[in-house]
Amino acid sequence: MQRVTIIGLGLVGGSIGLGLRRWSAAQGGSSPALRVTGFDTDLDHQQLAKKIGAVDHAEWKLVNAIAGADLIVLATPVAAMRETMSDIAASLRPGAVVTDTGSTKADVLAWATEAIPAGVNFVGGHPMAGKAQSIEAADADLFKGATWCVCPSVTATEDANKIVLGMIAALGAEPYFIDPHEHDAYVAGVSHLPFVVSTALMRAVSNDPSWRDMRALTATGFRDLTRLAAGGPEMHRDIVLTNGPAVERWVDAMVEELQRFKGMLRSEDRSDDLLTFFEGARDARADWSTQTTREGGLLQETRDELSAVNMSGQMGRMLFGNFAGRRRSSASRRPAGARRGDKGDD
Repeated sequence: MQRVTIIGLGLVGGSIGLGLRRWSAAQGGSSPALRVTGFDTDLDHQQLAKKIGAVDHAEWKLVNAIAGADLIVLATPVAAMRETMSDIAASLRPGAVVTDTGSTKADVLAWATEAIPAGVNFVGGHPMAGKAQSIEAADADLFKGATWCVCPSVTATEDANKIVLGMIAALGAEPYFIDPHEHDAYVAGVSHLPFVVSTALMRAVSNDPSWRDMRALTATGFRDLTRLAAGGPEMHRDIVLTNGPAVERWVDAMVEELQRFKGMLRSEDRSDDLLTFFEGARDARADWSTQTTREGGLLQETRDELSAVNMSGQMGRMLFGNFAGRRRSSASRRPAGARRGDKGDD
């Protein structure tokens, strides 16, 4: 029986525990393949993790939690990982494997090099999945089909890598080996910039004197774009503190796009420029949303979205087909050189 210890029992740690225990039970045999021990500085999290079956056992002392563990998973906030590594270093058994779930990797790998003793393997990791923060939302299927970044330390053995890959496979995720610096540069754009933009949007409109009246008009678009602003402020702060230069680069790129858009609003050819601006983003997103996994399924959770688009088109053809056909016919007879938006199109 392999012994796994999960340090940090929030959404990610709790979901890892649920997934591993389900996989263990499915292996058959007279005894479980894994024994999962959990630890969290919040005792309520520990009790809930035990109640929902995310761990077999919860320890009140960190040193006891990792005693004899074969695999230790650090699922704490990034800011706590350096101290956690130092706290467990002297108690790790030779040959043990330590991995993490942090949102940044370069700093984490550097801390591991400093703290993790020789004879213990560190393999950095980052599951690209999440939907909330609390263990109450823990889900054994949270990582199913998700990309799980893997950044082994230079001293990690092949067997250590295989152990982490085995955990990833047991959770249904897809491993993706990547250099830690490349990882931080990429996730700054696709993961960290989104919550910065979401926060900036929320602050921009909520700080306006008209916000009390404006919020009555908010709908799904505003809800979707500001969802990430509801995330933990400490978590967001810690992520950008460990990935500042990369986040700054993408903020600059975002500002450049907004400045370009602002210029289009004042351009004489703004109609065509704006159309090109929106069409380019639409096409890029369509390409992204239709990526597939190795099994042929959609990589992103966009099936309902795509179905809604298709249904919208079908309903449009059913209800307004004749009218739409007449509009297209009229448009095809537009005089050469006439532009969309000219008086004759109204």
